Amino acid sequence: MIRLNTPVGLLWLHTNYLLEPRSGCSFSGSRFSFLNKPNSLAIIAAVEPTQSLSNTPALQDLESQLILCRKCPRLVAWREQVAAVKRKAYQDWEYWGKPVPGFGDPAARLLVVGLAPGAHGSNRTGQMFTGDASGDFLYPALYRAGFANRPRTVARGDGLELRDVFISAICRCAPPQNKPTRDEMRNCLPWLAAEMACLPNLRGIVALGRLAFDGVLELPAFSGINKKELTFHHGAFYKLGDGMPWLLCSYHPSRQNTQTGRLSAAMFDSIWQQAHELLKQGT
Repeated sequence: MIRLNTPVGLLWLHTNYLLEPRSGCSFSGSRFSFLNKPNSLAIIAAVEPTQSLSNTPALQDLESQLILCRKCPRLVAWREQVAAVKRKAYQDWEYWGKPVPGFGDPAARLLVVGLAPGAHGSNRTGQMFTGDASGDFLYPALYRAGFANRPRTVARGDGLELRDVFISAICRCAPPQNKPTRDEMRNCLPWLAAEMACLPNLRGIVALGRLAFDGVLELPAFSGINKKELTFHHGAFYKLGDGMPWLLCSYHPSRQNTQTGRLSAAMFDSIWQQAHELLKQGT
């Protein structure tokens, strides 16, 4: 059983796996717990308050179960094929080849959400936005804004420390041609919802790209929001409601966007500066 705090009431999740962390998670609001049974809908129902947990063990428990997920056959086949064949430049690497968990500061007020791992990036390194061009653009920006202790990371455990930031994604397995299907993205949303519930200080979300923006808004936490009034564009900012995180949008730091000039370093820096100011103001 996992115990969660969430400000949004009852949530419905669909998953193939039973989530049973040793310890629970907290998120400002009322206490909740949920039990996910294979191939079933699981309801998060209110329970009596227990010890508030926003520590690393809760996220570690979640990660240990996320990496076992095999719900999407197409993604499982692709991630494992890529890990077995490998790119020539990375023949000496032992590819991760599993779903990639979110990571960062468990006390983070800011959640960064991308789309999916890169086949030879995060699918190789096992760490979000690590090992490809997107990460090479993201981490220097986070460093310049004070959200990271260094501007570069190449592997899990290489000394990168995120400050007040947790990084995750809509889809956890590398998709063929970097294009997960809508069903595949929806299959993954419960993992993001569970990570959010383990971030007790969460105040804001930065969505990197339109698909990440759309995915975030499909989370059960935001089911009551009138999404017709929310449109994606770089720099778009939305207050989603009392007790809910705000949402800030950026173009994705993909190689295509950065090399064509659609997303410049200055444009990207402005997003993190705005996020920093919003957190500073207590928004």
